[in-house]
Amino acid sequence: MTTPARRKKATPAPPAMGAVDTSYLQTLMGYNARRAALSIIELFLERLAPYGLKPVDFSVMSTIHHNPGVTSRQLCATLNLLPPNLVGLIQSLEARGLIERQPHPHDGRAVGLHATPQGQALMVQAEQTASALELEKTAQLTPAQRKTLLKLLQKIYL
Repeated sequence: MTTPARRKKATPAPPAMGAVDTSYLQTLMGYNARRAALSIIELFLERLAPYGLKPVDFSVMSTIHHNPGVTSRQLCATLNLLPPNLVGLIQSLEARGLIERQPHPHDGRAVGLHATPQGQALMVQAEQTASALELEKTAQLTPAQRKTLLKLLQKIYL
């Protein structure tokens, strides 16, 4: 007795080049936010490499720069960072001479973080570069659209 030959399931033909349907993905907030972020982050990494700052380094330094005396606990809460991840980053920024620790004026147990003059100068330049690259990447938006987009994105995570 012979067994019937197995039939292979017909697989659909791959889409023609350039005809990939992502219409469903384009309805998803996360997909669109991620694609926009990747587009900006790619240029961010390139333009901020001369400053030795990755996105998380930049966020931490900017927050310290604009909030002298901020504590590690405040940084973690504000930037949604895990304390163990922040410890090494703070040590690295301190070793580079960009930040320094000082006793907190109101809490004897806490230490405030401050940008050094070198860190302040670096952040002035880095923030100018970041602002310029974001304007470049969002050039197709009007200033009002850019402002609206920022407010809408912040409504999701704030």
